[in-house]
Amino acid sequence: MNLHFNQSLAKNYHSQAQSIRVLSEAWVKENSYCPNCSEQPLTEFANGKPVADFYCAHCREQYELKSKKAKLSNIVNDGAYKTMIERINSDDNPSFFFLTYSKECRVNNFLIIPKQFFTPDIIIKRKPLSATAKRAGWIGCKIDLRHVPESGKIFLIKNQQVIARDNVTQQFQKTLFLRGQSLVTRGWTLDILQCIDRLDVNFSLNQAYAFADELQLKYPDNNHIHDKIRQQLQVLRDKGIIEFVSRGHYRKLC
Repeated sequence: MNLHFNQSLAKNYHSQAQSIRVLSEAWVKENSYCPNCSEQPLTEFANGKPVADFYCAHCREQYELKSKKAKLSNIVNDGAYKTMIERINSDDNPSFFFLTYSKECRVNNFLIIPKQFFTPDIIIKRKPLSATAKRAGWIGCKIDLRHVPESGKIFLIKNQQVIARDNVTQQFQKTLFLRGQSLVTRGWTLDILQCIDRLDVNFSLNQAYAFADELQLKYPDNNHIHDKIRQQLQVLRDKGIIEFVSRGHYRKLC
């Protein structure tokens, strides 16, 4: 995998934003593959697609690309808030590629967050543009990556090191079960994933219970928080995300 952008493609662009869009999209088309089924290359959508940039002709998975110089921040600017929420709640919302690059236009990090990790909770609504703006009243959004569990951040390239394709596909497919859950159930599973991200590899049920007060604030109408925690740990155990070690003790597997 060539980590360098083909800078000759942007020689006729004067806008830095346009140049990077052209260079990064060309790099993905030339070098990337579908993390879901491993097919290559990806196909570009025609201009004007509301959210997605690429799709896989084999499995029809859709992908949106976000590129940024230097480090990837926890808050990523995105497009129209209404469009993003509509796509998240639809069946064909995209997974997201996030790409960071150096000043030499070399890819530092390239990761994907599968669409099942996107819920309305991670989308931040921005203030409407002022009445004097060209698009007065338009409301944009930001993506808050702090609410994405670690299992939802799958690197294809990390610190300029290419990750084996088989490992990427295996990790991607491991959480596909989330797509079959309702939005409410998926929210619970993602919340528990985030909780155990904050624990050591080996953890106890009592340590998981320690998040009960925090979860109660998010789900004030649920009077059985401990039961819900146990239920979700069982789901994660059955799906191979965690392992049951002994009574009341677990181990993280990914």
